[in-house]
Amino acid sequence: MSNGKGGVWNAHSRKVYRRLLGYSARYWPIALVALVGMLLDGGGLTLFNQLLKNMIDKLFAQKDAYWIFWMPIWIIGIFYVRALGTFASDYGVAYIGRHVVQAMQRDVFAAYLRLPAPYFGNEPSGQQVSRVTYTSEQVASASTDAAKIAITDGFTVIAMLSLMLYNSAYLTLSLLIMVPAIALVATVVGRRYRQISRRIQGSMGSVTGTVEESVGAHREVRIYGGQEREANRFEQVTRDTRRLNLKIAATNAASSSTVQIVASTALAALVFLGTRPQVINQISPGTFFTVLTAMGAMLASLKRLTTVQSNIQRGISAAEDIFEVIDLPPEIDKGTRELTRTRGDIRFESVELVYPRNDMKALRGVDLHCAPGTVTALVGRSGSGKSSLVGLLPRFHAPTGGRIVLDGQDYESYTLASLRKQIAWVGQSVVLFDDTVANNIAYGELAGSSEVDIVAAAEAANAMEFISRMPQGLQTQIGQSGNMLSGGQRQRIAIARAILKNAPILVLDEATSALDTESERLIQQALQRLMKDRTTVVIAHRLSTIEHADQIAVMDQGRIVERGTHAELIALGGHYAALHRMQFHDQTVDQSSGQAGESVSQPAGI
Repeated sequence: MSNGKGGVWNAHSRKVYRRLLGYSARYWPIALVALVGMLLDGGGLTLFNQLLKNMIDKLFAQKDAYWIFWMPIWIIGIFYVRALGTFASDYGVAYIGRHVVQAMQRDVFAAYLRLPAPYFGNEPSGQQVSRVTYTSEQVASASTDAAKIAITDGFTVIAMLSLMLYNSAYLTLSLLIMVPAIALVATVVGRRYRQISRRIQGSMGSVTGTVEESVGAHREVRIYGGQEREANRFEQVTRDTRRLNLKIAATNAASSSTVQIVASTALAALVFLGTRPQVINQISPGTFFTVLTAMGAMLASLKRLTTVQSNIQRGISAAEDIFEVIDLPPEIDKGTRELTRTRGDIRFESVELVYPRNDMKALRGVDLHCAPGTVTALVGRSGSGKSSLVGLLPRFHAPTGGRIVLDGQDYESYTLASLRKQIAWVGQSVVLFDDTVANNIAYGELAGSSEVDIVAAAEAANAMEFISRMPQGLQTQIGQSGNMLSGGQRQRIAIARAILKNAPILVLDEATSALDTESERLIQQALQRLMKDRTTVVIAHRLSTIEHADQIAVMDQGRIVERGTHAELIALGGHYAALHRMQFHDQTVDQSSGQAGESVSQPAGI
C-alpha cells in the first residue's frame, strides 16, 4: 500500500525505515562483523562458481595435474570461509535482532507508562499487549533478518552478474528477459504486502484481546455457559488472522512461481544463445557452465529478494504503529512548583469535566471545600460523578472548566510527581502485582521501607493476621493480580500500602466494600487513626461507614445537590435522608430475616 502518496517506497516509508534502522545502527560494530560475514558468504559462492570453469576445462577436459592437486583444497578452503561468514552473519544478525526487539519493547512500554489515563480507554488492551509482543517482533524482522537477506543476496546478484560479464558478455544478454519482469513482480508484490500488513497488526491485537477477556472472565464464562460463545468469537478472530496470513503466503507463492517462470525463460534464452552455430565452437564448456550456474545462483537470490519485501513491508507497517505510540505526547505537566508536604486544603471551584471520547459531561460546576485534616464523604447513585471528581485530584484528567486549588494555589502549578506524592489511594478495584506481599505493600517509591514499617502498616490494616499464616510470611508470592488471596485480603494489603505511604491526602473509593463485617470493623478503626490530621475524601456506598464524616456531599448527575453533616442531612429530609431510609430499611429486613432463621433453627439444636 502506498498510503496514497505514490509508490511502495514513498518518502514516508523511507523515513520510517531509516528510523527503524537507527535501532540497529546502535550496534554498528556487531553489524560490521555481520556485514563482513555476509560478504564472505556471497564472495565464497562467487569464487566457487568461477572455479567451475577450471574444474570442467582444466580438471576433466585437460587432466591438468596442478588443478587435480589443488582443486579439493580450494573447495575445502572456500567452504570453510563461507561457514565462518555464515556463522558471523547469522549470529550477528540474531544478536542485533534480539537487542532491537528489547529496545522497541522498552520504548513502547515506556510510552505506556507516561501516556495520560484517557489513552488507555480509547484502545483495546489486547491491541496494546500485542504491540509489545507480536508487533515488535515484526519490526525486528524487518530491521535485521530482511536487511541480512537484502545485503547478502544483493551482493550475490552483483557478484554473479560481474562473473557472467567477465566470462561472457554475450551470454549475459539473456538477463534482458529476466530483469524487467522481476522488477515488475517486486513492485506488485511490495504493494500487496503493504496492504495486508496493516490489517495483520490489528488482527493479532484482536486475538490477544479475546484471549485476555476469556481467561480473565473464566468464572463468568463457566457460570453463564459462555464457552460456546467465546469459542465462536475466538474462532472468528483467528479465522480472520489465518485468512490474512494466507494472503501473504499466496502472494509469496505467486511471486516465487512467477520468478521461476521468468528464470526458466532466461535459462532457455541462455542455452539458445550459447548453442548458436557461430558461438558454440568459440565458448568452452567451462565458460558456459560457469555462466549457467552463476545465473542459477543469481536467480535464487533474486527470488529471495522479491519475497523479502513481505518482511520489510510488514515491518514498516508495524514500525508505523509503534512509532505512532512512541511519539504520542506524554501527560501534560506544566507545573513548576515542587510540593514538599501539603496542608491538604482542597477547593473545587466551579469544576466541570467532559470526557472527550463520548463528549459526556461528568461534572457540572462542582463547588466543594475540603478543609485540612477533615473527612469529606461523597455519596450518590452510580454515575453521579463521585469517581470522576476524586479522579481529578491526582490529575488523571484535567478539568474542562473551573479549577482546583490546593493550599491556595492552582493545583496545576505543582509538578505532577510532587502532587501525586501527597496522595494515598485505595480504590474499589484493588490492583496488586505478581510479587511478594512485602513488595506489594512497599510498592514503587515505598520500596526502601524497612520491614518494621511494613509490618506496622500491615498490622494497622489488620493484614498481619493472615500474612503471618502464609508459608513465607511477607515474602510469599501472591500471584498475578494477587489471585492467591481473597478479595478482603487483597483490599487489606492495598490499605496497608496507603498506610505506609503516610500521605497528607487520602482517597478511599469504597475501600471497605470487599471486607466481611469483622474485618470492616477493624479496618474502620485503622482508617480512623489514619485519617487523623489528614484530608480524606471518601466515596461510600454504605452510609453507616461515613456517619461521622465532617461533611457529606450528595452528588447527582455531576452536581452537588446537598452538603452537610449526617445529622443535618437527615434533618433536611432530602436525597441523603431518602438513601439512608432505603439502606436502613434493607438492613432491618436482613436482620429480621436473620432473627427469624435463628428462631426456627434453635429448637432443632436442643
